[in-house]
Amino acid sequence: MKVAIGNDHRGSAVKRRVVELLQRLGHEVVDCGAATDESVDYPDYALAVAQVVSNREADRGILICGTGIGMSIAANKVRGVRAAACHDDITAELSRRHNDANVLCFSADLLGERLIDRMIDIWLRTDFEGGRHARRVDKIRQIEGA
Repeated sequence: MKVAIGNDHRGSAVKRRVVELLQRLGHEVVDCGAATDESVDYPDYALAVAQVVSNREADRGILICGTGIGMSIAANKVRGVRAAACHDDITAELSRRHNDANVLCFSADLLGERLIDRMIDIWLRTDFEGGRHARRVDKIRQIEGA
């Protein structure tokens, strides 16, 4: 799978570790994130990853900031992106199964390494369930077209 990854200054160290994890798992990585911990504006990096996912230049995206919330708000402004701010295994899994999330957002500050690794593994392996959930995702697409 091809995964675009982005981060602001708060997520630089975590991003470097996540890139290594993704590569070990056999994924191709497109790094759209900040390279240092020098202060930057998270919407710039959320937009970069969201555009790569929206344009289908990557299968999925991962965004990392202080809480994951700002990144998800910004990324969700891009048509075709369903970014979910997740904080544990269940939210990561259900964001895929029920919402077909194509961008995972999470906190660099509030989550430990093992939890982040588990969330990413679960999120990348989980398929969209479809069924009644497809109808709901279609309604989201209709809202985007409004």
